Amino acid sequence: MKKINIAIDGPASSGKSTVAKILAKNYGYIYTDTGAMYRSVTYLAIQHQVAFSDESSLVDLIERYPISFEQTTDGQKVFVDGQEVTEAIRQNDVTNGVSEVSAWSGVREKLVDVQKKIAQNGGVVMDGRDIGTAVLPNAEVKIFLVASVIERAERRFKENQAAGIETDFETLKKEIEQRDHLDSTREVSPLKQAEDAILVDTTGLSIIEVVQHIEKIVADKQVLSK
Repeated sequence: MKKINIAIDGPASSGKSTVAKILAKNYGYIYTDTGAMYRSVTYLAIQHQVAFSDESSLVDLIERYPISFEQTTDGQKVFVDGQEVTEAIRQNDVTNGVSEVSAWSGVREKLVDVQKKIAQNGGVVMDGRDIGTAVLPNAEVKIFLVASVIERAERRFKENQAAGIETDFETLKKEIEQRDHLDSTREVSPLKQAEDAILVDTTGLSIIEVVQHIEKIVADKQVLSK
């Protein structure tokens, strides 16, 4: 069966990355965590004391410190200039700054070029905010995942607890609402459902149920494209 590209978009904590990783494993595809790329740039900005408002310096960080992924038995690891940052880029200071950093056109252009090269031969599952609209507009399958703010806050709260990150639930809820607003109203590649994307509401669904639902969509698309 022909290798296709699967684009998964949606707001923060809608389950994109978790679902994308499982789908990639099930299909033997490459998983590309675009959110981790933007988080890595944000992490670099914090480490090198570069203002989130300084677009040219942010772009310079991407050029100076390459971002890479490595698949291990413990899951996918993220590296910046050879240093592992998998856990560091999930800390609250990075989470709260990533929307501002990712809004810059220069930052997005640099990272989108990398993402497009990864997907040029197919066989990729990629998740983010603008994959179906800007990064992979010709992806054979486009999914737009959503969930209620409360459910997404609960998911992030549990993730943070498991990772030992201290978080207040109400603060987390407000941060997710603020991030939704920033992501959907930014000028460059805002969070938006592609016209040909299929909406999947994950509220109340288990990860396995969401994966099975998407696998059915993929199977239907494969039949239709033959």
